Amino acid sequence: MKVALVHDWLTGLRGGERVLEQLCLLYPDADIFTLVHVPGSAGPIIERHRIAVSFLDRFPKRYYRNYLPLFPLAIESFDLKAYDLVLSTSHAVAKGVKARLHISYIHTPMRYVWDQFEAYFGPGRSGFLTRTAARAVAPWLRSWDVRSTARAHGLIANSKFVADRIRRFWSREADAVVYPPVDTARFAPSAEGPDTYALVVSALVPYKRVELAVSAFSRLKRPLWIAGDGPERARLEAIAGPSVRFLGAVPQDALPGLYARARFFVLPGEEDFGIAPVEAQAAGRPVLALGKGGALETVIENETGVFFPEPTVAALLDGIALIDKLQPDPTRIRAHAERFDARRFGPAILGVVDRIRAMRRE
Repeated sequence: MKVALVHDWLTGLRGGERVLEQLCLLYPDADIFTLVHVPGSAGPIIERHRIAVSFLDRFPKRYYRNYLPLFPLAIESFDLKAYDLVLSTSHAVAKGVKARLHISYIHTPMRYVWDQFEAYFGPGRSGFLTRTAARAVAPWLRSWDVRSTARAHGLIANSKFVADRIRRFWSREADAVVYPPVDTARFAPSAEGPDTYALVVSALVPYKRVELAVSAFSRLKRPLWIAGDGPERARLEAIAGPSVRFLGAVPQDALPGLYARARFFVLPGEEDFGIAPVEAQAAGRPVLALGKGGALETVIENETGVFFPEPTVAALLDGIALIDKLQPDPTRIRAHAERFDARRFGPAILGVVDRIRAMRRE
């Protein structure tokens, strides 16, 4: 069986790429198709595959997010007729490819044209011209986003929360929910106990709401370490107090120790699933999370973490006071995280693929 894997873009190794890695292990001979590829950025498991790119790859890659209006045209330009099975992993347009048999793993419908438009294009997030252009093109992109779902013969949601978003925005039911893979074996509780810093591990992009954590910990003058990089970094550094430390992109082999020594992990924004909070729990550390989205499926309140109700600095400050009172049990926290271990991802995906292929043959 000839298989193709389709991914929105390959510019780093984050949660979406962890899913693609597992698909690469399931289908070691598959070709990969993506809008833009920064060679060497996606790790050896992905990079050893043949990677085909769209015409957008010829443009300056630093500004690839600005090419959003061209994404549908670029993804539709791939010729996948020769493939018996196409698996896409999509948070933008990858699910819009045309193929004989296409199953799409959905991280989320496009955030920036649905319910999080202001987080990306609101005042202070983008210039006037960019914001005006985005408003002009958003209705067309929403229409395309809905219409192109018909090209996927099966949809796999990465959480129950995303399955609900699929239902609300696309008026379609997901065929299955399969949680993303988390390599819990990489992480372990620290024998030395926690340090004083709280930890954020995140891409620095608008919807992550990292500015809430920066503002809260700056106000308290308590240490907050932020691992990750992205277009929001300069803005965040400008509002941060001296207790906030920006670590930039942290090597993968340094993350387990960073998690294990943290006082607690902070998830200030609404996540579709959220791999980083599960990694923190695999290291035995509790999570302070916004009580919305995927965190409600991965964190047990008052056992493996604490929720705060609204994405405001005041609510986060109250959450910090609550988690300071928590008496975490690192062993129990880690045991909970093992429910999301990467070992169950492959069999679950293969089961869904087999079921959808069988339905198509009937």
